Amino acid sequence: MPNNELEWLSLDSGEKLVWQGQPRIKSILPAVLIGIPTAILGIGILIIAGAYLSVKNTKYVVSNEGLYVKKGVLSRSVQKIGFDKVQNISFSQGILGNYFSYGNIEISTAGGSGVEMRFRSIRQPKEIQQKINNRMKSTGAREQSTSSGRGRGQEELLEEILSELKELNSKV
Repeated sequence: MPNNELEWLSLDSGEKLVWQGQPRIKSILPAVLIGIPTAILGIGILIIAGAYLSVKNTKYVVSNEGLYVKKGVLSRSVQKIGFDKVQNISFSQGILGNYFSYGNIEISTAGGSGVEMRFRSIRQPKEIQQKINNRMKSTGAREQSTSSGRGRGQEELLEEILSELKELNSKV
């Protein structure tokens, strides 16, 4: 995708793109199958056009810090979930997805109720799920080393306070 298609994305400093994609155009096949017979009524064209515009105006991004979804035909909605909030990731493929090599990735967050974000009809969902899992592991390892570093600093501070208290207690 050209960069001008990512003008909606505002990355934090140091944040880098890992993957970007959008739903496969073949995922509108059910809308086409319903739309063609109902085209006589005038509704079919709207069904097909709506499905097409929905696919073309949906973008997914995985960065080194989180997940983004942009949706919207007439308006725009952008959602971000940081890796520190992700609780569970799963992928699924239906019959058409298996045949045409696309599927869904569902992301649940800690404290959320159910699926908070869905990457719908993307190519190679298993591989993208693995990329997200790898990012989560590297982010978790970085946070753990940072927090354990803070823990050591806190322990040193507590030991220093304790020794000062012991010194004060011995003088009293």
